[in-house]
Amino acid sequence: MSYQVLARKWRPKNFAELVGQTHVMRALTNALEQQRLHHAYLFTGTRGVGKTTIARILAKSLNCEQGITPKPCGQCDTCLEIDQGRFVDLLEIDAASRTKVEDTREILDNVQYAPTRGRYKIYLIDEVHMLSGHSFNALLKTLEEPPPHVVFLLATTDPQKLPVTVLSRCLQFYLKNLPVDLIQSHLAHILKQENIAFEPTALQLLAQAAKGSMRDALSLTDQAIAYCEQHINENDTRQMLGGISRDSIFPILDALLEQDASALLSHSKTLAIDGLDFTSILEELITTLQYIAIAQAVPKAIDDQLSEAARIHAYAQKMPAEEVQLFYQIALIGKRDLPLSPEPRTGFDMVLLRLLSFKPDGQSTPVKTSITQNTHVPSKPAEKLTLLAATQPKAAKNPAAKKLSESQDWNEIVTNLNLSGMAQALAHHCRLKSIEQKKVLLEIGHDHAAMLNHNQIQRLQQALNEYFGQTDLQVRIDVANSITNTPAQKKEEQQSLDHQAAVEAMKQDPVAQQLMQAFNADLDPKAISAKSLNDKKMVSKKLAAD
Repeated sequence: MSYQVLARKWRPKNFAELVGQTHVMRALTNALEQQRLHHAYLFTGTRGVGKTTIARILAKSLNCEQGITPKPCGQCDTCLEIDQGRFVDLLEIDAASRTKVEDTREILDNVQYAPTRGRYKIYLIDEVHMLSGHSFNALLKTLEEPPPHVVFLLATTDPQKLPVTVLSRCLQFYLKNLPVDLIQSHLAHILKQENIAFEPTALQLLAQAAKGSMRDALSLTDQAIAYCEQHINENDTRQMLGGISRDSIFPILDALLEQDASALLSHSKTLAIDGLDFTSILEELITTLQYIAIAQAVPKAIDDQLSEAARIHAYAQKMPAEEVQLFYQIALIGKRDLPLSPEPRTGFDMVLLRLLSFKPDGQSTPVKTSITQNTHVPSKPAEKLTLLAATQPKAAKNPAAKKLSESQDWNEIVTNLNLSGMAQALAHHCRLKSIEQKKVLLEIGHDHAAMLNHNQIQRLQQALNEYFGQTDLQVRIDVANSITNTPAQKKEEQQSLDHQAAVEAMKQDPVAQQLMQAFNADLDPKAISAKSLNDKKMVSKKLAAD
């Protein structure tokens, strides 16, 4: 007997053998048990998820010689003939090759005749969206009022192309893409039955490459069996799929940890010489960063059978969690933008330099650089300048940096701090108690204590170090029951005064008085602001000038 490919050999023959799609299986099983049958079913989903397979199982359930049942016997002549594709009352039609209206009419001419052997005459139309508009019109009348002995089973990967008039006459079932772990476990079950050795990580690669399609996964497994010579291992499978070994990613992470730009670009050159695809490299980098993030959040979630689990855990301990998240986002955006670069190597190098240059807020690490021999600056002075630039705070470069004892006006300090967002709001709701011995002691009211956050305090501390030209200034914020004279309160008080002044000025305005008198109207204080008053003054000046 000739070899039969896995996708055909292990094709489910009943609902019990079906992998995934439990929502569809449950609905069809209940309908068959209760004899609540529809005349038209539409199965949608991407390739290889089981649309045609489910349709054939349903055809057996409807025509099994044991009666209508969700568990066809698989032994009677009808079930065997359907499995072998030669049952006379199951008409399988490929709509992609029979798109003309004449083909559809030829098929439908036989609808009126009773089935030859089975209980129902079943029309299984695959890729039904490929039918022409006239073909759909010819099909529509039959779908609307079919003979009692006819059932239509429609399958498509693109339901959006079907007319709503057809959709409304069918029971629709959407088949989902299968998850990686489900595909992996099913492949393992099949290979054990086939007595073929495998590595779980290799099956994971095959399941990921299948992108939700069980048929594609089985086809790739067939290929892997031949390529790996009856032992499916990770390295050979990765080579077969054209993937990148994670060993090519670890040097990138090592260089990032060392902040070594030369090592990063040198490794990029090596990858280019090896002819590896830079998009695939970024994909593998993204996956590796994902594993590291998982190892940091839920260490036990990392599969113990992952060959690099120990190294993943090591990176998880060395790299801050926020840095991993930032690297992931940069790599993800870099992969998206890679086709826009002049050439892949250029785009990849820029992604690496971006990973090196950007740090989460509050982190600052000097980048290792090398001085070329062609530079006109002597090496020692250059090294000294690099060290100063890397270690001195930003404010030290500005002759306007404040001394600790020069100003105790917290409102003035906050106004000049390089802050934004939550850190700026935190500073505005604090009150200065003291600045002494490189310690800044602040207070915040109990009603705003929820704003206290380690990251925001770190941002405030860094901004104060820059403002005062320091490197080791420490910030402490105590919570008090209630405080006064914070910058936020002063701003609110000033806004209230400005609003009152604007209301009084508007009441005295001649034009406003005329309008109130003419329309018997009152001023709405809520609608008046200092800005609106200023805008009015500017308009008045412009009209006077004109």
